[in-house]
Amino acid sequence: MRSLYEHAGGEPALHHFVDLFYASVLADPVLQPLFGQGRPEHVAHLAAFDAESFGGPDTFSRTMGFPALIDAHRGLRITEEQRQRFVELYLRAADTAGLPGDEAFRQALREHVEFGSQVAKQNSHATTDAELHPLREVPQWQWPSAD
Repeated sequence: MRSLYEHAGGEPALHHFVDLFYASVLADPVLQPLFGQGRPEHVAHLAAFDAESFGGPDTFSRTMGFPALIDAHRGLRITEEQRQRFVELYLRAADTAGLPGDEAFRQALREHVEFGSQVAKQNSHATTDAELHPLREVPQWQWPSAD
């Protein structure tokens, strides 16, 4: 079976998707306070993270590292409204970018962003390392299991 990464269209498709998503985040009044004026490297970092999560190359782990991702979220104090808006814009960008619309892929995409946004929210409120989510590496996302 093809990986989620291959099914999505590989690096070019994921980069395009993340680029559209990031532009929508920077223009959104709910999320913009978390992102400020933006960082040029954010699109490349998130695209590499998603690619690795979906079975693509391990570029994120090799060149950016998970500890930097934890540090990027610390102190942001992400609200539930912001977390939900992040998920909404992420899924909307998948439509805009033309990522595959089959239910299995979209379920995996939803589960991925829901989980990741929960981890980011928890880490954003952590005042000690003990309060951080225990995840310390890029999660490997798989196709949903048929129940």
